[in-house]
Amino acid sequence: MKLGLIGKTLSHSFSQKYFNAKFLQLSLGGYSYHNIELESIDLFPKWRAQNPLYQGLNVTIPYKKSILPFLDALSKEAKEIQAVNTIASKNGKLIGHNTDWIGFTESLRPLLKPWHREALILGNGGAAKAVAYSLKKLGISFSICSRQPATNCLSYAEANERLNGTFLVINTTPLGSFPQLNEMPAVNTEKLSKKHLIYDLIYNPSETLLLQKAKLAGAQIKNGEQMLLIQAERAFEIWNE
Repeated sequence: MKLGLIGKTLSHSFSQKYFNAKFLQLSLGGYSYHNIELESIDLFPKWRAQNPLYQGLNVTIPYKKSILPFLDALSKEAKEIQAVNTIASKNGKLIGHNTDWIGFTESLRPLLKPWHREALILGNGGAAKAVAYSLKKLGISFSICSRQPATNCLSYAEANERLNGTFLVINTTPLGSFPQLNEMPAVNTEKLSKKHLIYDLIYNPSETLLLQKAKLAGAQIKNGEQMLLIQAERAFEIWNE
């Protein structure tokens, strides 16, 4: 089975190494996983025509939303989230799924405390949509914060005003990952406390600048590695169904 990851810049990604090691461990000699860098998502149909043997794909930043028009159908969850990170080829049709929300939910749930009733989601991309879907399932109200003015989004100034009473903050932006290692969302970390849980979906580096500053402020921190592992395992199940 030929599988791969679609994205723009993939040198930082763990997926290729993870899946190929998994195939080796399970003695799946007919399986292989490849990085597929596309400068624009508009190149996807041409790539697909030239590579019809791929039976499964993952999708990463910045294409989780823009891939949607090129798919034949969406799972129930992907349709509601309106973002896709896993694609399965079934009978010549490309079916979009979202396993990010599962990975996020299962990795967050054990950390939740009674005071985590509200959340701030930093970013408004495909990953933010999966996080929002997860929080709805968990019964946690949330606000989305974006650098770009958008309907129903807070500015960072507004978000920072809420930090005294909102103790769950989730970063879904790429700020803090390569090549933006020295950047972070404009969160006022001086307002953080031991009651705060700061969850950064980035897993490489293991501690982003945001997590480092949050830890110094006494907050509990969590990176995206466990989420990534859980969503990857669910993707593997979907490809083999």
